[in-house]
Amino acid sequence: MKRLPIFVCLILLAACSQESERTYTVDEFVADKALLSRTISECRDNPGELRDKPNCRNAEAADGKLRLQNMRKALGG
Repeated sequence: MKRLPIFVCLILLAACSQESERTYTVDEFVADKALLSRTISECRDNPGELRDKPNCRNAEAADGKLRLQNMRKALGG
């Protein structure tokens, strides 16, 4: 019975905590160029705070992947 208030408090704290941002994969960024563009723009506007976020790293990786694909197409490969 003494544990019940503790569990109730933990549940309330979990419910009030901020919802974490969804992490997109590199392939999701490659498939959705608007999302990629928006994410890269946000990350480059605030690199000190966002540089190490998973979405920023994945967006940069997707951008690099798309650039390589475009270069291969341009070279006929």
